[in-house]
Amino acid sequence: MHKHVATSLAALLVAGQLASPNVSRAQDDAQTTTPIKHVVVIFGENISFDHYFGTYPYATNPKGEPAFYPAAGTPTVNGLTGGLLTSNPNSLNTANGSAASNPFRLDRTQAATADQDHGYTPEQEAFHKGLMDSFPEYTGTAGPPPTGVSTKGLVMGYFDGNTVTALWNYAQNFALSDNAYDTNFGPSTPGAINLVSGQTNGVIDQSNASGDIVADGNGGYTLMSDADPIGDICSTTTGALVQLGGQNIGDLLNAKGISWGWFEGGFNTSLTNSNKTTGCSRSTTSSVTGVTETDYIPHHEPFQYYTSTANPKHLRPSSTGMIGKQGDQANHQYDINDFYTALNAGNLPAVSFLKAPGYEDAHAGYSDPLDEQTFVVTVINALMRSSEWSSTAVIINYDDSDGWYDHQMSPIVNQSATAADMLTGTGTCGSDTATTLPGISGTAHAQGRCGYGPRLPLLVISPYAKRNFVDHGTLDQSSIIHFIEDNWLGGERIGGGSFDAISGSIDSMFDFHHRRGDATLILNPSTGQVTAGGAWGGNGGWGDGDGGNGGRW
Repeated sequence: MHKHVATSLAALLVAGQLASPNVSRAQDDAQTTTPIKHVVVIFGENISFDHYFGTYPYATNPKGEPAFYPAAGTPTVNGLTGGLLTSNPNSLNTANGSAASNPFRLDRTQAATADQDHGYTPEQEAFHKGLMDSFPEYTGTAGPPPTGVSTKGLVMGYFDGNTVTALWNYAQNFALSDNAYDTNFGPSTPGAINLVSGQTNGVIDQSNASGDIVADGNGGYTLMSDADPIGDICSTTTGALVQLGGQNIGDLLNAKGISWGWFEGGFNTSLTNSNKTTGCSRSTTSSVTGVTETDYIPHHEPFQYYTSTANPKHLRPSSTGMIGKQGDQANHQYDINDFYTALNAGNLPAVSFLKAPGYEDAHAGYSDPLDEQTFVVTVINALMRSSEWSSTAVIINYDDSDGWYDHQMSPIVNQSATAADMLTGTGTCGSDTATTLPGISGTAHAQGRCGYGPRLPLLVISPYAKRNFVDHGTLDQSSIIHFIEDNWLGGERIGGGSFDAISGSIDSMFDFHHRRGDATLILNPSTGQVTAGGAWGGNGGWGDGDGGNGGRW
């Protein structure tokens, strides 16, 4: 962990240093349709559902690793069972050659792996018209790492509760979706853009980005790969750059005066890390992967692509009290340290998006599930120990699948027909009966947005989350902004062809009429195991007198 992050956390967790629960805060006073006053979205990198939860809730439990045993009555998920483990289509498809493989368990000692191919076209080819049998051929990348996995069959590897222990413990105690998807096929940037706008169409400026964009059929372009944002002082000086038009959720929140922020590791370029790196080159070496990665990765920061919400020079907030507020020079874009500063000061924004420093974001090749676990648990432990927890919901989701195998064919709710599409045939993704969402103009169908893409994990952790619950409703990344819009904005949608207009709701993962008294679950950041839990106090039921005002809180 960075020295400066550790210092912030130490200050935060000292008894008596948390903000008083009686402090009046504007972000708590904003009218909401649920008792949730704070949403914290932890947005990780490159994980398919089966890669983390394929065998949930049953772990192998080898000696010397953190053990996981499910509670009685734990629901099962749509995961890897029966023939999917022993006679998988990817082991039977001869086109996979020597890489043909059944799914196999990656041990905790194999947390560091090679990065898989997760491009817009290869992911569709791996799906092979819904047969889901061509992952080694199209998205597989051979190791090492890990040692001993030297074919593209590595793409079939999965972790269980002995490695992703914290996430399995959160699923045990809160709510997990087994039917949530990447809004579109493709890598990190489209996933991040869909999280905040549900719309990857509308490239209004670009440089060197011909391989990252595709013609939308209407004279414009859709983003389908990882170009950096134009103007960001940390963006590439030689590679692909783009800028997007249209609205994002930040614009809607600003219009209603709702506090919000995107908090990303490395965004503060004035700091110096313990390894003497500074500026845009701040970096950290993972003790798990042995790889040094920059803390701030520009193409992971979606708000930087829009002029209205960008902070291209990485200007600092003028004060702690202005974190999340409109009109400040930081323009809602912050370092991850600023999240802890705001939480400690009792100034947590209503909506917070969190992105770990590179080495902790879970992206195979330079990060891993153990470093990710440290970040996620540290954040959630701090929230659970704060005075804000009683009205907070944490949502954990990911930007893409990394190409890792997942057995579930996604529903194609928006079709596309470009040279990059290969799902249902050469140049096609989806049938003519699928929805045809427009571009930012709001009129003609915009090509290059085929979705839903691969299945991804999505968890809700909150005093209002259902306990040990698996939700099967169809969700995607834009379901998160759908909830934000419903909770703070009266159901207003972004418009301009955003997926938020057709996305499923996460409401069924909550019970808004009963605030749980057992919703504090303190985990060990290294092992993911429970160190403390139980009631944090307070009324166990909002519905008995606190849910008036026409159903609004």
